[in-house]
Amino acid sequence: MRLVTADLADPAVLRAVAVSVARPVGELAVRMRTEAVGDVGTKTSETDVVTAGDMAAERLARRLLAQYRPGDPVLGEEEGGEAPPPGTVCWIVDPIDGTVNYLYGFPWYAVSVAAQRDGVSLAGAVVHPPSGRVWSAATGLGAECDGQPLRVTAATVLAHSLIGTGFAYQAQRRTRQAALVAGMLPQVRDVRRAGSAALDLCSVASGWLDGYVEHGLQRWDWAAGALIAAEAGAVVRLPGAPADGLGDDATLAAGPGIATALAGLLADQGAAGV
Repeated sequence: MRLVTADLADPAVLRAVAVSVARPVGELAVRMRTEAVGDVGTKTSETDVVTAGDMAAERLARRLLAQYRPGDPVLGEEEGGEAPPPGTVCWIVDPIDGTVNYLYGFPWYAVSVAAQRDGVSLAGAVVHPPSGRVWSAATGLGAECDGQPLRVTAATVLAHSLIGTGFAYQAQRRTRQAALVAGMLPQVRDVRRAGSAALDLCSVASGWLDGYVEHGLQRWDWAAGALIAAEAGAVVRLPGAPADGLGDDATLAAGPGIATALAGLLADQGAAGV
């Protein structure tokens, strides 16, 4: 079956495609985990791992997208992709976001599939394979998890807020990120580092986190999750935003009641230098 429409950029249709692709990819990741973690390589550093599961999951995502959306370009974490022509729909795939968790059997990893046009997300889905939970969103149509509408928290006091974050794989940058967290900790309720940017963004959308910030994310890390958070009412700041004291490659998502205060705290703590 091909999920196509007269409007090839219809967000509702793109959302259906994203879910239809992400679900079986997540099922494959679960089925082959024992085999996959026996074949492990590294990428940007010795701590940045890639498994046979990542590779197989991305190949399946590409095959499914070729069936549902023939001719659409794909950018994937493991196999890359060419820059799409302006105005075309491009699929952004992270086959396993949270590979270190996947490697260790820590059940907090995700499959992320998003449709973008000119770098802007139109629709996306994030699947949590261990539970089968599915988050999805389409531009202007809201966000949901397993069919239930999502809304961010109504938190208004930063000191009472739970904030998610993540760390890079390069030791020098981790040191700077740790210093940023150390400065932030006394001024928030607590900080969580769970290991999947896509799921952290979905956690903001679900109200499980009041806010989230991380430096150094790639497009496939945030393409689906950031849209889900935004459609659930979060204030979202993506890499490449105008100078605001957070640094060129910072990603931030937070409930509107604390977003300005969180960004100000991060800027005061030297986020631009992370």
